[in-house]
Amino acid sequence: MTSHDVTLEWADGSTQTVAVAENESVLDAAQRAGARLPYDCRKGTCITCVGRLLALEGEDAESAEGGSEQPPDPADVFTYRRSPAALTDQEQADGYVLLCVAHPQSDCRIEVGPRVRAEVGDSPWA
Repeated sequence: MTSHDVTLEWADGSTQTVAVAENESVLDAAQRAGARLPYDCRKGTCITCVGRLLALEGEDAESAEGGSEQPPDPADVFTYRRSPAALTDQEQADGYVLLCVAHPQSDCRIEVGPRVRAEVGDSPWA
């Protein structure tokens, strides 16, 4: 069975790397590993579990081609078991990912926690 290492990074500098199986969401793998992440709907329709993709394995956003600080495109890293309906196209382009429905296709680092949620704001359905 294929799995990918996803490193979760909190604002206080703590990290935890979890192995995410091929058909497993990041949230499910994190919970299995004992990581505490916020969640609510588990359907991609609220914004509670949002994270921000920081980098692919071996690539920092700051060292990306041309030295830009543009985050990697989540579409290159994740497939979704359901549409991430709570995220706009621009939020997805900015690197935001709904961890309850996201399946990684490569090793990566994701920023998690309340600060990321504050950047995105409330659910569009609130």
